[in-house]
Amino acid sequence: MAEADRVPAGINPDVPSVARMYDYYLGGRDNFASDREAAEKMIEIGRAMGNDARQIALANRGFLGRAVRMLAEAGVRQFIDIGAGLPTQDNVHQVAQRQAPGSRIVYVDNDPIVLTHARALLARDPDVLAVEGDLKDVDAILDDPRVTGHLDLTQPFAILLVAVLHFIPDNAEADRIAARVRARLGTGGHLVLSHLYEGNASDGAAAKASNKVYSGTASGGIAARGYDDIAPYFAGLDLLGPGIVRVADWTADASPDGSYDFVKSGILAGVGRVPA
Repeated sequence: MAEADRVPAGINPDVPSVARMYDYYLGGRDNFASDREAAEKMIEIGRAMGNDARQIALANRGFLGRAVRMLAEAGVRQFIDIGAGLPTQDNVHQVAQRQAPGSRIVYVDNDPIVLTHARALLARDPDVLAVEGDLKDVDAILDDPRVTGHLDLTQPFAILLVAVLHFIPDNAEADRIAARVRARLGTGGHLVLSHLYEGNASDGAAAKASNKVYSGTASGGIAARGYDDIAPYFAGLDLLGPGIVRVADWTADASPDGSYDFVKSGILAGVGRVPA
């Protein structure tokens, strides 16, 4: 099928999508020429800094799977994945339901093509729901009747903000969103979060080049942040696992000899639990 023939109604294939760019990094095929062109620009920018965008994306996906598996094993049965992106292998519901059949999941995204793919994939699974929503309005997501009808938000649940908050370039806005998520979780709730990390590889020219690429997407930009910016997103939560570390340290195939450089990991990740 020609690429032009598989464009859903309402989608402009000439405007890159962060979800489809991520799909390309992961080796997927649900992307268009504009997405591949933008992603290749980011790969080249990363290569000049000694990073590998595809390796970073795969490590981030590994973190997502490990975190969901850990929470399911600990008894969490409800997950809300905000900025879920395009379906790929080992999606949240697949990981959770392998550990705990009957786990209920809500996927949230504001990209129409993501929702089209997600709803097609999930049509036969009554325990999984995909809804349109905006990360900037957490309350609208959690108060959506479809969400409250699918989940029991009086019971513990996890909110996943995996590689999404860095698409909020304004620091104050990102802080506000994270604070609102923590406020809505309730006792026993969990925050699963990963975020682009600037580290010692911070480079003004590279940052500007990256932001230029992503400013051409619907996200409007991207912001790598330092550890001291990312750690407060977990304020008041008990950190689980290895803490706020590179995504590679969350995966089973993390380099045992430490050769996977902290700076080059590109993304920091953590899981926090609301204490009793």
